[in-house]
Amino acid sequence: MIPIVLANSPRIQWNKHKRYKVTSTTATRSEIAAAQSLPIIDLVSYQDGSVVSRVVLKGEKGNVTVFAFDAGQALTEHTSPFAALVQAIEGEAEITVAGKPIALTAGEIVLLPAEKPHAVKATTRFKMVLTMIRS
Repeated sequence: MIPIVLANSPRIQWNKHKRYKVTSTTATRSEIAAAQSLPIIDLVSYQDGSVVSRVVLKGEKGNVTVFAFDAGQALTEHTSPFAALVQAIEGEAEITVAGKPIALTAGEIVLLPAEKPHAVKATTRFKMVLTMIRS
């Protein structure tokens, strides 16, 4: 990971968790270069029979992760204390939120509410961006 500190932070210190601690500004870590245009679809590659993920931005208040699911692969039902937004960027999947199945195709989004069980199953090879905001 390439650490990136946003804004003109006056002091940066490591804490015991090896995250940046910054006074008066927000610190983030990123796996992608700043201020460049990148094709989001190419940030993660498919692997047969697998789900692949790549955290592209991680900060104190949230993160952005790109996923690639081989057809038929899934993330089993789980809950999160924070809301998240799923953006489909390639293929098709079924997202289940609190028992309700939702068909999702490239170009569509779905909100995963905090504390509601949810799951993802790729019906075809499927790529998505997951944005989680901690609040």
